[in-house]
Amino acid sequence: MIEIRTCEGLDELEACVELQIATWGYDASDVVPRKSFLVSQAIGGQLLGAFETAGNREQGIGNSSAKSLVGFAFSMPGLKIFNGSPQPYLHSHMLAVREPYRNRGIGAELKRAQRCEALSRGIRHMEWTFDPLEIKNAYLNIHRLGVIARAYRVNFYGVSSSRLQAGLPTDRLVAEWELDSPRVEAVLKGNSANATEAGVIEEQILVPASIYQWKASDEGRKQALEVQSENRQKFQAAFQRGLAVIGFTLDAEGNGVYELGWPVTNPKQGL
Repeated sequence: MIEIRTCEGLDELEACVELQIATWGYDASDVVPRKSFLVSQAIGGQLLGAFETAGNREQGIGNSSAKSLVGFAFSMPGLKIFNGSPQPYLHSHMLAVREPYRNRGIGAELKRAQRCEALSRGIRHMEWTFDPLEIKNAYLNIHRLGVIARAYRVNFYGVSSSRLQAGLPTDRLVAEWELDSPRVEAVLKGNSANATEAGVIEEQILVPASIYQWKASDEGRKQALEVQSENRQKFQAAFQRGLAVIGFTLDAEGNGVYELGWPVTNPKQGL
């Protein structure tokens, strides 16, 4: 059984630090330290953990709450101008799930818990960034959560120690999650076919399923960089036209396909 709740106490915060390193292979230059988690919680951020309630000795997880942490989601509070007025929002900076527990829907449950907690405080908007080359992340964010994306950040984090980045520029799409919008509510109820709100797909951008193998080898990294560079230009040109990512699908070969069209929601000022 998995319990999702706010992380409490220094041991659980430290467990989130350790899970970062296990997930991304971060060094000290990239890891979010325990003190930053503590301060963020104190000023309105979120640190939600997924805990194995019964423990699992085969995976080396004991019965203490810190050792039973199998995933976490971390958000920081922010303020932006929405439709001419300053409004609070949350920037979800990290989502990690321990490897033996992946592909069980825990990441999606952590995001749902973030949404519920935010709405309970009157916060209606969340954002985060994600790597456009990561097909699984895009599927979760767009297809299963209902985010849209209409901003592209080139090499957003600069040099990263993450092994998942494979030395490529840290390009990111900005996910916008309107927590109580009809689109998001429909997607979370399983009506993904209505996620585009009848929007017309004007353009598609493909990420080859082979991208993971290319990033993992010295020989293939050049191909991955070429895909990143080509797609960067396509995203930037589409966003300049006013298009947004409003859908994401997988084709028969497992390639990821971004679907771009005209967003139904009103553009936010200052984004």
